[in-house]
This record gives sequence, structure tokens and C-alpha cells, in this order.
Amino acid sequence: MNLQQAPELCTAGWLNADTPLSLEQLRGKVVMIEAFQMLCPGCVSHGLPLTERVHNEFSGEGLVVIGLHTVFEHHAVQGTREALDAFLHEYRFSFPVAIDAPSEQSDIPQTMQAYQMRGTPSLILIDRQGRLRKQHFGRVSELTLGADIMSLLQETEQNLLSNDAAAPVADRCDSSGCVIGQQT
Repeated sequence: MNLQQAPELCTAGWLNADTPLSLEQLRGKVVMIEAFQMLCPGCVSHGLPLTERVHNEFSGEGLVVIGLHTVFEHHAVQGTREALDAFLHEYRFSFPVAIDAPSEQSDIPQTMQAYQMRGTPSLILIDRQGRLRKQHFGRVSELTLGADIMSLLQETEQNLLSNDAAAPVADRCDSSGCVIGQQT
């Protein structure tokens, strides 16, 4: 299994959070990110309500749910912190929301570029080691999402090693013993 580290979030601010969050500080927890825009019909009708349900259901279970407001169109209408704050209040979304930092080179915000997202809604799952495990554009099956989350929550380093045929035992063992995963 060759998994890449998830890119850090590039944010211009946070709502529904006492302090800014980072993927680095969330290591050891599974992270779900829902990328959205306020004027995206799929986000408003499906993605964000599902994200709120996941946030309410799995809080305290080792899962952190984050919304990522990533505006790549209609900047004047939905690009202000005040508009986003009112939107979150009206729909009663309580999960932390990062405001994706704008790019100086294009209309595509920085985090959206880093993850090479195709649009919104986009769902991202990151494992306890900070590795990108799933990225999905569009509507997500609730059953599939629940299974994916539970799988990541129950996963241990030993499970990863038993599925990792590319890492030979010799790379993890020497005359002093065998280690689980990579030592830092």
C-alpha cells in the first residue's frame, strides 16, 4: 500500500472553531473534510447535511469533521466571511469550517489546488497517520461513507502492515528485533 501524506490545509480563517486546526495536530485521529460552496446545490441538499450528521454521530469517536469552504466561482456573493457565517448559522451547521485561502495565480483556492479537486462537493478521508485515503467528487453514498469511516476508525498500524505486501520483513527487522511501521 503506497499512501501519500495529505496536503496541509491552507486557510484564510476558521468558523465554528475556538482555534485554527491543522492536519499535523490532528494526527492520531481520522479526519473527514467536506469541501463545499454556499451556492452549490449538491452541497446544500446532500453534502453539508450528511457532514453535520457524521459530525454529530462520530464526535468523540476518534473522527474530526471539517468543512472547507472553497470558493472558485461567484466570489463577490459567497466570498465573504460574513456571508459564510450567516449561512452556517441559518442551516445550523456546527462542525468547524476552514475558509480556503485564495490563490494569487487563479480563481481556484490553495487547498482545492493542493488536492486537485474537480469541484464541489468533494469529500476527503485522511487516516490516523495523516495519509490521504479517499477523495470523492459529487454525491457520496451514506452507507459507503459509514463503512469507510468505521474501517479507518478500527484500523491499526498492524492492519496496515499485514496488507502491505510491498514492505518486506527485512526492512522492518534487524538483529535487535522487528518494529511496527516506521520509527520517527
